[in-house]
Amino acid sequence: MKTVLQPEDWPRPRGYANGVSAQGRQVFVAGMVGWNAAAEFESDDLVDQVRQALENIKAVLSAAGATPEHMVRMTWYVTDRADYLARGRDIGAAYRDVMGHYDVAMSAVEVSALMEARAKVEIEVTAVVPQAL
Repeated sequence: MKTVLQPEDWPRPRGYANGVSAQGRQVFVAGMVGWNAAAEFESDDLVDQVRQALENIKAVLSAAGATPEHMVRMTWYVTDRADYLARGRDIGAAYRDVMGHYDVAMSAVEVSALMEARAKVEIEVTAVVPQAL
């Protein structure tokens, strides 16, 4: 079970949650970049890489018996803050297409580079899968 934490007098954030409380089996997904299962980049476009990174996260979650609805935290590392902000609508659409609409505590950080030279984004996820009572 997952509960969104939203202080009463705070405005609701767009595209993420201020906090999430959950109980169950924890799943930690390493930073996923926008390459395919063969570790090859098919695009240098930020939105394409976001979509692929999310698909990769979904595959790892599935291997753990989890789904995007179990996500409680995401950390995004992007190499170009301006591009990320300018493409927000497209990134949001890609997120909803792949993951659906779930409240997740999220941080986004601009970094000077990622370990994979062509990577424009890397996303880490923590998920909590409820355990049967």
